[in-house]
Amino acid sequence: QVQLVESGGGLVQPGGSLRLSCAASGSIFSTSAMGWYRQAPGKQRELVARISSGGSTNYADSVKGRFTISRDNAKNTVYLQMNSLKPEDTAVYYCNSNYRMPGRSWDYWGQGTQVTVSS
Repeated sequence: QVQLVESGGGLVQPGGSLRLSCAASGSIFSTSAMGWYRQAPGKQRELVARISSGGSTNYADSVKGRFTISRDNAKNTVYLQMNSLKPEDTAVYYCNSNYRMPGRSWDYWGQGTQVTVSS
């Protein structure tokens, strides 16, 4: 079984930075794709960033050039470095793990961490 625990959220001023961490338990971390999603009030949950087991990354257009996703397989942890934060980035951020095998896949979610960007 896999459990994901996010940390690092909080209140930050526009233009500031935060680093989110997601610690994973389980034996499949190194072979799973990892992603960060967010959901703001009144909006659908959206993909923010994703990193494959091989290290390939993908970002939402709204965060390209500002956010960086990375992973440390030795620590079973994925990070989201957020720079130049904007009020529009305010949301609950969720960590996701996607493990695939032929014919099926498994998705796991963290509990979420609040990020508020406000002056």
